[in-house]
Amino acid sequence: MSERDLLMIPGPVEFHPEVMRALGAKTASHVSPEFISVFGRALGRLREVCLAPSAQPFVVAGSGTLAMEMAVANLVEPGERALVVNTGYFSDRMATVLERYGAEVVQARCAPGEVPDTEQVERLLADGRFKVMTVTHVDTSTGVRAPAEALVRVAGRHGVLSVVDGVCATAGEVFHQDAWGADVYLTASQKALGVPPGLALLTVSARAMAAWRARRTPVRSLYADFGEWLPIHEAYEAGRAAYFATPPVNLVYALDVSLGHLLREGMEARFERHRRTANAFRAAWRALGLRMLPVSESVAAHTLSALYYPEGVDASFVGRVREQGVVLAGGLHPELKTRYFRVGHMNEVSPSDVLATVGAVERALAGAGYRREPGAAVAAAQAHLLEGAR
Repeated sequence: MSERDLLMIPGPVEFHPEVMRALGAKTASHVSPEFISVFGRALGRLREVCLAPSAQPFVVAGSGTLAMEMAVANLVEPGERALVVNTGYFSDRMATVLERYGAEVVQARCAPGEVPDTEQVERLLADGRFKVMTVTHVDTSTGVRAPAEALVRVAGRHGVLSVVDGVCATAGEVFHQDAWGADVYLTASQKALGVPPGLALLTVSARAMAAWRARRTPVRSLYADFGEWLPIHEAYEAGRAAYFATPPVNLVYALDVSLGHLLREGMEARFERHRRTANAFRAAWRALGLRMLPVSESVAAHTLSALYYPEGVDASFVGRVREQGVVLAGGLHPELKTRYFRVGHMNEVSPSDVLATVGAVERALAGAGYRREPGAAVAAAQAHLLEGAR
């Protein structure tokens, strides 16, 4: 990949230059007054970004999978029941994590590209004695966006803790943690949050923290234990140094910068920008005759597109697009892996990036022998972007 290639995969994404400068700054001591101030501020900003002023934030060195494991390790004890609302590969992973920690797992499943029916989920919750319900807000493998608000509210009505995986959604899809009553919103740094890979992040409700405190057994993982991290985060927010494990200093600097950018844009404005960008891409896909993996636009993510290859085009198409200067991702869902590709469109994606990506896709399809009216997809995306700019 050259420095001129445009990275349009569903994470890592393109990052703001100021974020990259923070990442490359001279590393400070993790107990210096300067770093204490930055880390404390970043924790507060994470609450604002997740619209969770009452939640306890956690920022830990690790990936989104660590964030998933932290939620499970602290809230679920062996033998307790968990309901997984399954929309793809990462819902499967959540089920695996739950099983590793001894949970009895029940899954609400559906065909790839669909979302389990909310009424079905409610029936399961009503019958089930579940401790937690997990939802993947956007499954990166399928591009499916679950109805997070409706599902969280259903869990709340049945006294079940809700854990929402926001790795491919946070700061790109509408989510109001406190207002909806979500108990855990977990994510990672490298997608719409706009920070290079390496941070696992969670915002945890008071109800979930109380459930953790009421555990009968110790948390099995030392590194994932809220009990090890809580005093550290409380100290940094209070302006004091504390130590459990060395924080990734420069990633925290970068996080603070990016969260500041998000909040200056405003969360509702940011959600709307991602929706407009997704709709411009969808106009282009329709012009090209491409079929989305999600069964309808109502369940399609605003942070990425998952699209079937048209007839006569195979997975070599992704390489053809890269030759045009744009990096896309192949398929991930094991049942469909060779049949589709994915386009990320989150964080810093601009109208120019939209048009460059659509143009590269058009040219690569033409090179693969798939013919459509030249420039029609670019024109469709441009028309949508111009309409949104009025």
